[in-house]
Amino acid sequence: MVNIAILGFGTVGSGVAEVIEENRQSITHNAAEEINVKYILDIRDFPDSPFADRIIHDFSVIEKDPDVKIVVETIGGAKIAYEYTRRALMAGKSVVTSNKELVATRGHELIEIAKQGNLNYLFEASVGGGIPIIRPITQCLTANELDEIYGILNGTTNYILTRMITDGAPFEEILRDAQRLGYAEADPTADVGGFDAARKICILADLCFGKSVDPEKIRIEGISGVTLEDVEYARRLGCKIKLLGRAYRLPGGRITAYVAPHLIHKQSLLSNVDGVMNGIVVHGNALGECMFYGAGAGKRPTASAVVADVIDAVKHMKARKYLGWDESEPGYLVDAEDVVTRWYIRTGSGLAAIGAAFGDLRLISFPGEYPGAGPGEYAFVTPAMTGRELEKLTAGMEIRSRFRVL
Repeated sequence: MVNIAILGFGTVGSGVAEVIEENRQSITHNAAEEINVKYILDIRDFPDSPFADRIIHDFSVIEKDPDVKIVVETIGGAKIAYEYTRRALMAGKSVVTSNKELVATRGHELIEIAKQGNLNYLFEASVGGGIPIIRPITQCLTANELDEIYGILNGTTNYILTRMITDGAPFEEILRDAQRLGYAEADPTADVGGFDAARKICILADLCFGKSVDPEKIRIEGISGVTLEDVEYARRLGCKIKLLGRAYRLPGGRITAYVAPHLIHKQSLLSNVDGVMNGIVVHGNALGECMFYGAGAGKRPTASAVVADVIDAVKHMKARKYLGWDESEPGYLVDAEDVVTRWYIRTGSGLAAIGAAFGDLRLISFPGEYPGAGPGEYAFVTPAMTGRELEKLTAGMEIRSRFRVL
């Protein structure tokens, strides 16, 4: 029997305990050992829970118990979760986590501590919830040189954008619906501001390209500026607007990573990833493109990925399972504004200003009035250029929307 401890008995932590209990027979078979939840750490009591007798409030009990071999961290955040993770590893215990913020910001350090102790630090659930993506990158796709990874990494923003497309309702109204349905937090900033997706794309970039990418050093744009006019202009182009986290390799080995709304064509692999679902596309030089699709969050899907890591840790108790990346270096990360792409522009400036900046462009028609949604409004797609070049060309113009085109 292998004893584990769960840190945090919220949505994910309680899901982990439930999945282990519910699927005990198959989990024991797959792990070749019975897995027993010995402790659950939380600041609260849960007298009505079937796991009430395992609730404790002092982490040192877990830290000092030599029978606990694996610690499951589901607290979230990068403060107390970091402290408990570091102490667990220093005490000779492997750690499994679903904590994207901690992995994105302190992952390299924690992996190094795990390596020194011949332990495992596993984090499949930190990206994509129940979607298997980290194992495929680190195992199934290792014969490839991976050159790009991008995807819909946040279910809340995808739900909002999908409803804007299907229902024709504005951002603010659908956000309120998402909060009422439990898809969005009372403070939705991490989701709609793109910060949640940023942490995830940085973890994926770390694994795909081998060096650390700091979420605080990448460009992050959210969806609060997307309007129904933008949705309609995109539809007229045969596109949808999706919030993507994207990272790819540039000539010379440098990379770029960022989060931003994109116009993607309806023939794209991600075009029909709607509602709260997530989709992640990986491109390798031998494989070409493949997509991973599924529930990117939620109690059971995330718990499923956490428990799979627990099983993996049990199976590798005496043989460390290596996951990791190197430190970054100066010049490794290229600002997304310095990378060439096409841009969708919606402007209140007149035809003369557009012509002076871009020459002869094909404007996007809008139903009811050509070429704009209202008097003096126009939209178009630019030739490929950097964001800085675009900024110079549009200086003095009234830019209402500016999104990348994939």
